[in-house]
Amino acid sequence: MEKEIFAAAMAATYKIENLTNDRIEALTKSHGMTNISAICAANAIAVEVLKGTNVKLTDDDAPTLSVDDVLRKGIEAAKEGGADPTNAALFAAVISYFAGSNAQAGVPAGNRKLGALARMIAGVTRTGVASVPTPKHNNKVSGFAAVAALYNALAEGKLTRIVGKNLPLGVAGGPLYGHTTLGEDIGFTDIAVNGSKIATQAMIDAFSGAGVSPSPVISAIIGVAATLEIAHPDSFVSEEHGGFFAVNSAYLAGKAACEVAGIPEKLHMRGTNEEYDSARVIGDLGVIIKDIGAPTVVGMMSFGEMLCAFQEAIPIGAGFSGGPIMPPLGHMTADAIVALRGLITSNNDIDKTASMIANLKDTEWLDPEVAAVGANTIVRKAEQVRRGPITNVIIKATEPARTAAIYRRAKKTYDDLNSGKSVEDVVKELDMQRMETVEKNSAAMLGMMTGHEVSVKITKLTGGARRTHPFACSYYGFDTDVDVELIIDGNKFELKGLGHNVIPDAVLNGKQEILNIIPFAAVPVAELQLSGHTIINVTVPAAVAAAMKVETPLEAAKKCENAAKGCTAAIPGAKSKANDVAELAVKMMERMG
Repeated sequence: MEKEIFAAAMAATYKIENLTNDRIEALTKSHGMTNISAICAANAIAVEVLKGTNVKLTDDDAPTLSVDDVLRKGIEAAKEGGADPTNAALFAAVISYFAGSNAQAGVPAGNRKLGALARMIAGVTRTGVASVPTPKHNNKVSGFAAVAALYNALAEGKLTRIVGKNLPLGVAGGPLYGHTTLGEDIGFTDIAVNGSKIATQAMIDAFSGAGVSPSPVISAIIGVAATLEIAHPDSFVSEEHGGFFAVNSAYLAGKAACEVAGIPEKLHMRGTNEEYDSARVIGDLGVIIKDIGAPTVVGMMSFGEMLCAFQEAIPIGAGFSGGPIMPPLGHMTADAIVALRGLITSNNDIDKTASMIANLKDTEWLDPEVAAVGANTIVRKAEQVRRGPITNVIIKATEPARTAAIYRRAKKTYDDLNSGKSVEDVVKELDMQRMETVEKNSAAMLGMMTGHEVSVKITKLTGGARRTHPFACSYYGFDTDVDVELIIDGNKFELKGLGHNVIPDAVLNGKQEILNIIPFAAVPVAELQLSGHTIINVTVPAAVAAAMKVETPLEAAKKCENAAKGCTAAIPGAKSKANDVAELAVKMMERMG
């Protein structure tokens, strides 16, 4: 291997921050996102689960259970990553749930709920579902919409057939209500089902009213949580709904919410293909959210990203970290849940789990190479806060792809510079290859999903669509002027000014024919707009050019960023990172002689 290639590769990877324009150092203290905190909690909880600690809730007549200690360790790890106590409690509870814990168990004196235990261990107060925000999908709403709809329905007598003021003395509040026909078969069932439907629909309507696409899964979970603030959350129900101990009011609320939100009856874990009863999952997560306190918006974003561990993440509106678009690294959380389930189901087989994750990156992302590099970057950053089985197995899964990606770019740069090409030519060719990969894979993926024959070509991608500020004109991620040519089943469509012309016109004027084809263009464009998560197309060529003494480090950095402003350099930052890497590569060459 030529020394210049080796020096460039080593320099590019010496500092994990130099692989990305995302502000991942800020993530270690939860400024902007909280996924590193969630990954740290997963590391801590995985250690306990994989050594055999019981994470089940029981109604034992004891002051503590072993799961209390697991939750405490998860909360402490999340707080190490900067999570505030409520977010830390949320992460520990949800990760413990996916590790095999149940959401609730017990009788009145020994009643335990996973969310409540986590909240108390974290030392935060309970607020109420009205204070729980949704994740931010451009805009956001809160559980207030669900609570308001429920209380309007209560005042109108729409939740249950039972009129409470007519209950006789000795019945109200006692077992003649709670453990007989009146409560179990009528009262609890009425409120769980009717309330959940009303609350879930209210959340869907609130999302839409805020100008964002409703998230079915978040609407359903918050709808259930709000309902279970009213209904007995773990009551028995009539056996027509399921066997004794098999179903309860939370399950019925989850089932009703799924029906309204359009969530399929079964969900499946990525990689392991484990099948989950959607009603159970939505009901259980509603119980957790009901008791957890008031997470912040970014805490709820990490919660939504965890749900991307399900194969159905896109139709249920979970988040972005399950692909196929590679989001900013602050979103990447689903891999932690996938790795956790992989390790548990394989009896801690690290190689098997790593192969499973590597296969997911190769097959479920528009650009598998950069998806693997991005995942590697964020878990390596998380390891700076808390190491553990989760980050270890994800690194093992993605390190081969990262190594190959960096080597390929370094070798191409070396060969091309030796053949007389400029470093700008090299970067432009690398970016063109990336764009072609995204166009080809998005066309294939969307074509398979819709049954159409699709071709995608991005014919223009620059900044300054509607702003004249030099910053917006220079970095296209902030004011994207993009034209896309689509061929769908042989019919050609030219979408000129996709973001500032086509989309607003179609949405505001209800042009359904255009709305139907916009996703074929929007998906590949969004993938490229978020390119700042991985900038090896800039840093590696700069390092090679400097190591070969074709350019000074600073000139190499400037030229590489400018050449990448049609793809990789969608946001600023690559120049300083490339300069850092290039300077180090030169020093390495001096040492090697």
